[in-house]
Amino acid sequence: MKPVRLVATAALSALWLTACGNPSEDAADVEAPNPPEADEASLTGAAAVDEARLSNAASTPAEWLTYNGTYDEQRHSALTGISAENISELAPAWTYELNTGRGIESTPIVVDGVMYLTSSWSVVYALDPVTGEELWVHDPEVDRAVGVKACCDVVNRGVAVYDGKVYVGVIDGRLQALDAETGEVEWSIVTVDQSKPYTITGAPRIVKGNVLIGNGGAELGVRGYLSAYDAQTGDLDWRFYTVPNPNKEPDGAASDAIFAELANDTWGDDGAWVSDGGGGTVWDAIVYDEVNDQVIFGVGNGSPWNADIRDPNGDGDNLFVSSIVAVDATTGEYKWHYQTTPRDNWDYTATQHIMLADLPVGENGETRRVAMQAPKNGFFYVVDAANGELISGEPYAAINWAEGLDEDGRPIENPEARNNDPATYAGFVQVPAPYGAHNWHPMAMNPDLGLVYIPAMELGQAYITDPRFQSKPTKWNTGMDFSAGMPLRYPEGTVQALRAAAKGTLVAWDPVAQEARWTIEHGAGWNGGILSTASGIIFQGQLDGTFSAYDAETGEELWSDQLNSGALSGPMTYEVNGEQYVTITTGWGHAYGLAAGMLFKDAVPPALGKVITFKLGGEAEIPPLDTDLIVEPEPKAEPFGDEEMLEAGLIHYSRNCGVCHGLLGISSGVLPDLRWSTYTASADAWNNVVMNGALASNGMVSFSDVLTPEDSEAIRAYVVTQAHMNREGVSNQDIQEEAVGPGMDPDADPELEADEQ
Repeated sequence: MKPVRLVATAALSALWLTACGNPSEDAADVEAPNPPEADEASLTGAAAVDEARLSNAASTPAEWLTYNGTYDEQRHSALTGISAENISELAPAWTYELNTGRGIESTPIVVDGVMYLTSSWSVVYALDPVTGEELWVHDPEVDRAVGVKACCDVVNRGVAVYDGKVYVGVIDGRLQALDAETGEVEWSIVTVDQSKPYTITGAPRIVKGNVLIGNGGAELGVRGYLSAYDAQTGDLDWRFYTVPNPNKEPDGAASDAIFAELANDTWGDDGAWVSDGGGGTVWDAIVYDEVNDQVIFGVGNGSPWNADIRDPNGDGDNLFVSSIVAVDATTGEYKWHYQTTPRDNWDYTATQHIMLADLPVGENGETRRVAMQAPKNGFFYVVDAANGELISGEPYAAINWAEGLDEDGRPIENPEARNNDPATYAGFVQVPAPYGAHNWHPMAMNPDLGLVYIPAMELGQAYITDPRFQSKPTKWNTGMDFSAGMPLRYPEGTVQALRAAAKGTLVAWDPVAQEARWTIEHGAGWNGGILSTASGIIFQGQLDGTFSAYDAETGEELWSDQLNSGALSGPMTYEVNGEQYVTITTGWGHAYGLAAGMLFKDAVPPALGKVITFKLGGEAEIPPLDTDLIVEPEPKAEPFGDEEMLEAGLIHYSRNCGVCHGLLGISSGVLPDLRWSTYTASADAWNNVVMNGALASNGMVSFSDVLTPEDSEAIRAYVVTQAHMNREGVSNQDIQEEAVGPGMDPDADPELEADEQ
């Protein structure tokens, strides 16, 4: 274990605010349990958090105690120090550089005078929230080869704090408890079978003395579950599986009874789910509903995505894939579920942010306690938190895969959405794409206005069955053909058209009327999470680094600044000595920054992630981007290979390389753009990396288990061809003539693009 780097152990303040006050009243039929009494003896030292403080977090807005702020997870702060009248004075107070150039998704925790946050590779930081001074850093020293298991970058969304400890889920499947004052490891346990492609990216939650954590990996092939570990010892208390085991037998888990009663029968007896796990990972939303004393969590996609491959001889809904599930907070036993996408076929996860609220949606406007979610499939759901009954559901973004919901709450599917057969596929471009109409980026709610703010987007995808599908251990196994519709050559303007079609919006959604109050269009998809404050302001970052504040009621932009990096995580706010601060973590990467490089207007330079904190009258500077670090877009080899070889290279690249280095061979710059790589100049050097794993220590493992040397060389030929296509100052005809080889007819090829990227 790498020694903890202890820079300062300055005396931590006593409690900023005592955990006092009563929880908000609720009109639900279920009687709320009394909040636990604070143990005064325990409320000393760093991160001296108990259940009473978590329960009353909304009453102590000077701190930010859990990932989404409170148990209701509305990301709304009662602070009003920053207002529409003075926000023009908002400026950086301090910045802190994170030692990573990968995606950053962390929302910091601020408690007892310390800020705790994470970066990629699950590194944990403790900082002074007033100055940004580093107190300690804990690096769990993850083997970089684990990166190949991470579908969507080696990100981490944050920590949990409780009883003097900081808890972090590590990308390699560990759960660690750290001493909040020193960063020393108090206990560390492995929560997954590390021989399988499991990961952890989500923030843990603390519920009734347990640490709750899920996992990811359903793109590659795992079986999902939610686990509760004793916060003091790390012992497993209960576990709820989200899909059955291959033999549909008991696991000795909290989920056994409901599988025997209901869920087992929704799966066939054979198919890829039997060997690949079935998916259903719990990688983000985990909510404690105190009123009903239950945990509500979101479940991910099936594995593989393609239902005809996953469960070929069954026609059931594949529970609990793509579902919202509630379990007893003490035992983990099933209480209810609502499935947003029955028999998911498109990576339409229901893992997205779930929040709780009391809304006038009952008979005659009576208040009901509800759970709300805007999952990938494009519908905004309001369900009764006590029993999962659907109250309402309407599209919050553009969709064409379904026409609406029927009287049972099931989507009325467009028949073309399940026509994945290459022989009959008729060109249907489905919306949303696998990125979803909303992904991991947290929403927020202003309870005074009754509005939920959604970072939404619109992208399309052709879903076509992969005719070459064979399960590949620790590699992507979706059952969909990522090369389908990907041309070897494409007309000038194609990439620009794709970028223009990728839209992003900030939607102010009325969950009672189920309609948008207002919408703001952004210049790209994949924009940041939201923060709401009682002064009527919401904050959101964007893909291009813009960080803005808007009037929560009207959507009018009140203020903005440029962060010089991707501003995608959920902002948070806190107060020290009467002064309000707003913090956001920044960094490019994530699923979009890896696979969707073609949707970036310009390649981004390698840039270290940052913590950027604002206050009124701040005097710090945000470091500029070092554009000198952008790799010069110059091919390193001459085009080679005949048409057959290049087509093979396109297929193998799309299936194995595109999710990290960018489809169409275009990288955002976060990971190396292979078109400009010096390795392309030498077949031996290229083969040494791709087949022999020469760069495994950097995360680029060997692909010899899924590629032959001939496949590897075909990929090199394809990448080199793409490099020449995108070279400035070379005409399309010149590119065609350069690329001519055996079996190639330049007169039959479409005009090629000389892209400036």
